[in-house]
Amino acid sequence: MPFSGHLWIRAPNWVGDLVMATPILREACASGRYERVSIGVRTHLCEILAEGPLEENLTPIPSSKDEVGLLSELRPDVALLLSNSPGAAWRTFRAGVSVRAGAAIGSRRWFLTHRVAPATRDGRRFPAPTRDLMTRLAATVGIEPEGGSEARLRLDVGPATRDTARSVLRELGLGADEKYCVSAPSAAFGAAKAWPPAHHAWVLDALHERFGWRGVLCGAPGEEPVLAAVAKAARHPVIDLSSTKRTLSLLKAWIAEAQLVVSSDSGPRWVAGAFDVPCVCLIGPNYPELTPPLPGSALLRVEDLECSPCIQRTCPLGHHRCMEELAPERALAAAIELVST
Repeated sequence: MPFSGHLWIRAPNWVGDLVMATPILREACASGRYERVSIGVRTHLCEILAEGPLEENLTPIPSSKDEVGLLSELRPDVALLLSNSPGAAWRTFRAGVSVRAGAAIGSRRWFLTHRVAPATRDGRRFPAPTRDLMTRLAATVGIEPEGGSEARLRLDVGPATRDTARSVLRELGLGADEKYCVSAPSAAFGAAKAWPPAHHAWVLDALHERFGWRGVLCGAPGEEPVLAAVAKAARHPVIDLSSTKRTLSLLKAWIAEAQLVVSSDSGPRWVAGAFDVPCVCLIGPNYPELTPPLPGSALLRVEDLECSPCIQRTCPLGHHRCMEELAPERALAAAIELVST
């Protein structure tokens, strides 16, 4: 029997995964299959989905302890859990949601009424694209975006935010007609995903010399030392956004108008994809199969390292070879190819 009524979608907790989920979220809100759609999003991530058609469906979640109360108040009929958190499954169970669909990972499977098992090989889970898993999950409750797991990612940013973002760059020295590329050298996951600051600086200098682009350094609060290290290593002047207020809405606007993004395996690479901005992504400890490159982007890694991928937040061996040995010349070549096609 088809599901109907009120659909609660528990959105992922990482920026990249949240952007990957946008085709599902848009289809759920636009299809008319459900009378009401509420998208539960951690409060600090709401700006990623704001300023577009999804904004009116957002339900901010201040903290995990507030989630059961929200669910008890909203009383959804169906829960689609795009977050793989065990707590997210437990909280929908505790709130008495009748239909609970999610990935059957570990003990959380016992809190689900409808399960999708991740891909396995010889009885063990093996890396498969995150977007594939989310698309399979959405289908269990009747949400099937056109294009499936290959559907185009899309974010929105309003004109006022674009104007503010431009003004910030002008105040920090960007010329009125000057083009720029964005460097996102750090990652919320941990230091293991970070490419050396000197490598980022080398690529920014080379792009400036070839195309005349100014480097713009972006990062989350707490990542200021990494941005400062890139700025110090660069021979040509760059714009370090550490000195100004940074929000996810402004990040979208800065990336949307960039010529190129050079990023660790983190949220900015997916924001770039949602605005069709070419992106060179440097990947180290993660499985490349989990997050394959989008059209118009390149994913670079050091092949044939026995220790990679390790999925650790810091290098357990202390040498960080998976990122240290990823030559900046490769990134420059990939960037030139992307912007020349």
